[in-house]
Amino acid sequence: MNTTLRRADALDALRGLAVLLMVLSGSIHFANPLPAWMYHAQVPPPEFKFNPNLPGITWVDLVFPFFLFAMGAAFPFGLTKKIESGMALWKINLQVVQRGLLLVGFAIFIQHTKPFVFSSDPTQFDWFIGLLAFLILFLLLIRFPETIKSSQRIALKFIAAIGAVSILALLTFPDGSGFSLKRSDIIIIVLANVALFGSLIWIYTRNNILLRLGILGILIALRLTQNIDGSWNQWLWNFSPFPWMYKLYYLQYLFIVIPGTIVGDLVYTWINSKSSEVSDTNGLSRNEIYSLLFLLLGLLVVTVSGLFSRIVLETIMTDIFLSVLALLILQKASSSTELLFKTLFNWGLFWLMLGIFFESYEGGIKKDHPTMSYYFVTTGLAVFTYIIFSILIDYFKKSKYVGLLIDNGKNPMIAYVAGNIFVLPILSITTLSTYLNYLTISPWLGFIKGLIFTILVAAATSYFTKKKLFWRT
Repeated sequence: MNTTLRRADALDALRGLAVLLMVLSGSIHFANPLPAWMYHAQVPPPEFKFNPNLPGITWVDLVFPFFLFAMGAAFPFGLTKKIESGMALWKINLQVVQRGLLLVGFAIFIQHTKPFVFSSDPTQFDWFIGLLAFLILFLLLIRFPETIKSSQRIALKFIAAIGAVSILALLTFPDGSGFSLKRSDIIIIVLANVALFGSLIWIYTRNNILLRLGILGILIALRLTQNIDGSWNQWLWNFSPFPWMYKLYYLQYLFIVIPGTIVGDLVYTWINSKSSEVSDTNGLSRNEIYSLLFLLLGLLVVTVSGLFSRIVLETIMTDIFLSVLALLILQKASSSTELLFKTLFNWGLFWLMLGIFFESYEGGIKKDHPTMSYYFVTTGLAVFTYIIFSILIDYFKKSKYVGLLIDNGKNPMIAYVAGNIFVLPILSITTLSTYLNYLTISPWLGFIKGLIFTILVAAATSYFTKKKLFWRT
């Protein structure tokens, strides 16, 4: 069996889940509000006004950390392959920088070409601009098959680049402004920063996990001292030669990415061992694996719902109880797969408990503005979610049940932008969006509308993935 594929399936499923939940959370109708746990905890209904003093998290607040965690876990795979191929380290570093700059350009371009951003009331022409932007990105980022000549690839990318520059130069926005480096997709800008620095950190600490954790400790120290007036810490935190592209503030999210790289190292070692297959020497019965699966799901539900409801002490006690049960089950682990689950669970529990013990700091856990508790709690939950997918895919061999997530995880950037500049323009041009809007007559029907939209995005991305049309980002 191709073990790399099995690992990729579990990781891609997590990434696919994260990106599709991003799409869904952004598609939920606001006019007729749903319960507060269906939105960001700090932007509650019915006013939907940002309240930075309101503690708690919801499922919506998990999606971005899960995506960051999956990205960090993927570093050992792509970068190890380059290192083992004999590629010079300076060249790998250059490619890492190029990737970061590519993501910055991607963030600027997609924010400028979202029809509802450059037009307060998009017309048919505006929707066509969105579709054109999608086509341009396709030509710029696609991994062309070997059947297409190098000269043809260069020509297509050159034409696409001219088209991209033309759109950015000609578009105007409702306030009368034009192109601006400051107009960018903030999520992708954060990704660009942590992809660059996270990759470099992994490259130079790949054989020294203590050094990697030491760098994490230094970042924590900077984060905790950045608000001391007049300190060099505050100066360094706020310094940026290019604030539209880089801020040290963004590197807080390395608190999620760096733990992700540790998990990636463990999984990479496992899949490259000869004993990574599930064998007859398993120490755990199927019923015990099922129990572990439900305990992990319980930890996810209890932690999120408990912290949202602000029953913090009860949540901590329940988490500890569920964790002890999981640890007791994992004591019998014997096969390499089970031992991997045990090691991953120990790491996940460590990050969760670290976040829990930070919970009362900064007024309770919050996504906005992100607290120390938020980073580590969501990291722990991301590890548990990865184990859940690995149990389903690597242990029970049920990848077909999460195939849609896997396909979207393999093409995350298409999944991320397809809603705004592909699916929505098509729905609007064909007037199908009119029929979907009928569902907004009630809150839960409005949610069904968002679910349908997300499924369309997932289906479109899955189609491109099955046709092996991947974006290089």
